[in-house]
Amino acid sequence: MKPLNLHQVPFSRFGSYMAFSMFDGKGGRAEIPSIPAGLYFRTIRGNAAQRELFRVELVRNGEPIPMTINASPASLILKAEGAQATLVFPEPDILQMKVEGATLRFTLALPVRPYRYEFAIPLGVNRWQMNIWPNIHNYLFTTRTGSLTVTAPWNGSHCDGITADFGPGESAIEEFRSTCPTGKYPPFDEIMGRAGNLFADWLKRTLPAPAEYGETRELATYINWATVVNPCEKLTRPAMYMSKNWMTNIWSWDHCFNALALAKADPNLAWDQFMVMFDFQDVDGAMPDSVNDRMALWNFVKPPVHGWTITRFLRRNEPAFADRLKEAYEPLARWTNWWMEHRDSDGDGIPEYNHGNDSGWDNATVFGDGCPVEASDLTTYLIIQMDTLADIANRLGKAAESSKWKEKSRALLERFMKHSWKNGRFVSPRSGSHAVAPGDSLIDWMPLILGSRLDSDTRKILLQEVSQEGRFLTRHGLATENPAGKFYVSDGYWLGPIWAPPTLMLTDALTEAGNTALAGRLARSYCDICAREGFAENFDALTGAGYRDRAYTWTSSVFLLLADTLK
Repeated sequence: MKPLNLHQVPFSRFGSYMAFSMFDGKGGRAEIPSIPAGLYFRTIRGNAAQRELFRVELVRNGEPIPMTINASPASLILKAEGAQATLVFPEPDILQMKVEGATLRFTLALPVRPYRYEFAIPLGVNRWQMNIWPNIHNYLFTTRTGSLTVTAPWNGSHCDGITADFGPGESAIEEFRSTCPTGKYPPFDEIMGRAGNLFADWLKRTLPAPAEYGETRELATYINWATVVNPCEKLTRPAMYMSKNWMTNIWSWDHCFNALALAKADPNLAWDQFMVMFDFQDVDGAMPDSVNDRMALWNFVKPPVHGWTITRFLRRNEPAFADRLKEAYEPLARWTNWWMEHRDSDGDGIPEYNHGNDSGWDNATVFGDGCPVEASDLTTYLIIQMDTLADIANRLGKAAESSKWKEKSRALLERFMKHSWKNGRFVSPRSGSHAVAPGDSLIDWMPLILGSRLDSDTRKILLQEVSQEGRFLTRHGLATENPAGKFYVSDGYWLGPIWAPPTLMLTDALTEAGNTALAGRLARSYCDICAREGFAENFDALTGAGYRDRAYTWTSSVFLLLADTLK
């Protein structure tokens, strides 16, 4: 595959909380501080005060020298005239390095603060403990065959900075929490290529794609593989983060799309991705907005797309998931009931979002006049989820419970049509007032995923309007806000850009409705935009430009799922 662009895609590996990235020194986002341009050794740990730990340079005679960078799944190679440093991750928590013809320097990148608790202390010959307190972890810097010179001046009660110079030879950095590792590592030649071989095995099992997307498939596969972290502290399962750039969490609908991309290749890991958020479910049935290894955020939730996800698990690989449904049944039921019991402030039987963030469509125009909002996509997801629960209950021999879920789904659909289908379209009114915010958001066309549950006339109208050129449909895909409307913003987050989840879900719905031509067009447009722009968080609906995080896993996962339909 092509070398990784470290300005967009970090160098890391499956299971690791360590990564390397390039920054241009401009900052520009709260998540990227204004730091000097260069290559940085970073942490993905939750609650890190700053992810960029050490600036990394090749040095000769005490001065940095120009270097080129070549990164692949197997290694990160830094080259200069007469010098080279090769860095590999043989294990998730170990970085081994071979330095030739120069010194490899790591300079602490954390800013000076009134109270600094990070420090470096020697642990015998060529062994130093780096206690990076703001990021709540430790690192052992050591060598096998080279030299290590650390400068960490102590100023009264704190360390004024840390510089570590690894001379020619073999060295290592190991992450640890409390007890310092032994610092004994195998020779570099024995571990060179280990991570690359693991990636190659993963690539072989990844969903296929047409030949023209071969390089894009490889990059998508790398992003998904390298963005998984091992179980640690709050996380009880291996978990795919949304990115190892700055979106270093798992959100409780994003994980479903990543799980689906793994359903055929690795059902065990796919199930872990699906269930990881249920591990945090509270006593009332709610799930947190996001989690990482250190914390769960409870200020928001995310939409209940989990029933829809299970139906797609079963379609893609039923033998692998049928026996797992018992584990999901009770948590899924509690999650469904939570929405109906705790998110219906006006008591009309139609659930609501308390904030745009609850929907995942954070700033969509349906939330423009305030909340709570009885969004049409939310009720849609719950109808599907109730049907999914009916199916699971039936498979588990719970006939009475299956009948109850079927009746709940039927009754909710009936209320939904009376409440939200107005003047030939679905609407998302404010709870209690029935006032509808101005705008033309694609969120109100998500009921199309109800498929044959809708009467033929309603379904026909939705299909016609989603297929209408210039309404939402552009040459690059489906805009999330009508580009012809006054609320459209090109880089407006959910006020226009193309996103992975509605693209996948509506493409799936179009296929079910028999509109395979439009489904195929959307799938190909999405794959084309990823091939050109990379795996951005979202894309400009009119120009196709990629926005925000450029190594976002639900984007790469949806690429793999849609490319698989084009083979």
